[in-house]
Amino acid sequence: MNLLKAASTVSLWTLMSRVTGLIRDQLIASVFGATALTDAFNVAFRIPNLLRRLFGEGAFSAAFVPLLAATRSAEGDTVTRSLIDAVATVLFWALLMTCVVGVAGAPIIVWLFGAGLQELDLAVLMTRWMFPYIGFMSLVALSAGVLNTWKRFAVPAFTPVLLNVAMISCMVLLSPLLERWGIAPIHALSAGVLLGGALQLGIQIPALMRIGCLPRIGLGPAALLRAWRHPGVHRVLQQMAPALLGVSVAQISLLINSQIASHMGPGAVSWLFYADRLMEFPTAVLGVALGVVLIPGLSALQAKGDHVGYAGHLDWGLRLVVLLALPCGVAMLVFAKPLVAVLFHYGKFTPQAVEMTVLALQGYGCGLMGLVGVKVLAPGFFAQQDLRTPVRIAVVVLICTQLMNAIFVPLFAHAGLALSIGLGAMINAGWLFFGLRKRGLYVPSPGWPLFLVRVCAATSLVGVLLWQAAVRLDWIALQAHSGQRAAWLAAVIVAGAVLYFGSLRLLGLNLRQFARRG
Repeated sequence: MNLLKAASTVSLWTLMSRVTGLIRDQLIASVFGATALTDAFNVAFRIPNLLRRLFGEGAFSAAFVPLLAATRSAEGDTVTRSLIDAVATVLFWALLMTCVVGVAGAPIIVWLFGAGLQELDLAVLMTRWMFPYIGFMSLVALSAGVLNTWKRFAVPAFTPVLLNVAMISCMVLLSPLLERWGIAPIHALSAGVLLGGALQLGIQIPALMRIGCLPRIGLGPAALLRAWRHPGVHRVLQQMAPALLGVSVAQISLLINSQIASHMGPGAVSWLFYADRLMEFPTAVLGVALGVVLIPGLSALQAKGDHVGYAGHLDWGLRLVVLLALPCGVAMLVFAKPLVAVLFHYGKFTPQAVEMTVLALQGYGCGLMGLVGVKVLAPGFFAQQDLRTPVRIAVVVLICTQLMNAIFVPLFAHAGLALSIGLGAMINAGWLFFGLRKRGLYVPSPGWPLFLVRVCAATSLVGVLLWQAAVRLDWIALQAHSGQRAAWLAAVIVAGAVLYFGSLRLLGLNLRQFARRG
């Protein structure tokens, strides 16, 4: 398998997801702005997303995928399919109970996330509508783990596009009807989330059937008991315990930040949300794609005892992080205003909202290298089925993040929250890196100093270009010529990409070295 090709496949579909996500967010910003209503929706939407990261993409995937890959490598497909059936059965019943409890306890959950919201009751109602989304997405995470282990990366990477399409469709088609019926149009977003979750799960079924791995979920008490007794289920649960704590630490940090932002007045939660959406663009396209490709490969290499290949996989991932995340981080610092203005400055999204979102985006930009780097470094521990080390690091990072909040929030308000998260991610990535080095799991390949010099030189040139473009054009005033403004943004981005990769080529960096096979 060509790792670069696999990562590129995931990246391209993830890019499509982020592009449709940006279109979705543009519509939300234009139709609803950054107001108390959008604050309520963002808090309500964050709750099932948090649980998805706890029980789906986060703790569950970190425990399930390495075990799945190791089982397939050591014991074959038949035993692996038995593991899939047992885990799917237990997960299904756990999710059903979670959804029931979540819908009933929505008022308490919303209060924990945003006690300062002006539209608290609205947030509770939307949370109840969207809570089943966690059930859909956790089963999607199981399906994605299976497909990725079988080297079928395209469908899981494409899946998030369906959520964005569903939300856009409901916003365009359902919002006017709700307004006509005297119902708050923002409820169309909740309907879109629920529809999107169902579509994302539905598209997994044909893909799983093609590889003969569609889970057989036991629906009776006897079937659940048999699944519970499967040794693989207990191994997943044992690994999930520390992983759950680790992911919980990150989500606790988000919960605290959401609570703080909800007391900063209308708009603060939304400014952070829009900045976070832009920050997640490179984080997902680069970090998630690399993590998805690396975890199964590293787990298989660990099972074979190939320590050289293991270190080589990590080295390849880290070089791509530096190559691609460093210029993106610089862009978020010096080119934030054009990005926010072109993407969101329409309709009810005011110039003040642009300025506030820019500040938050720059805070996140300070830690982009860390946010992406963690996606490569953490799998180095996960593939060893060591989830405790990343957890211990995450606990310390949580404490550091809140200490930084105490310093930065009084100075920079909502942007201080973003800055704390960014710097916390840098601490996290650095700690993971030195932990892998200390254990001998990662040994850098030759050529790093020259590689860093080349990348930093090219990034500096791009940074100057982006800074000049940001200060020489009035991106706010260009709202009256939105087509021209978008054309300028596209031209600057294309010029920056040509300058960056052209400079690297002139400096002697051969990009073909990243076409690694594994």
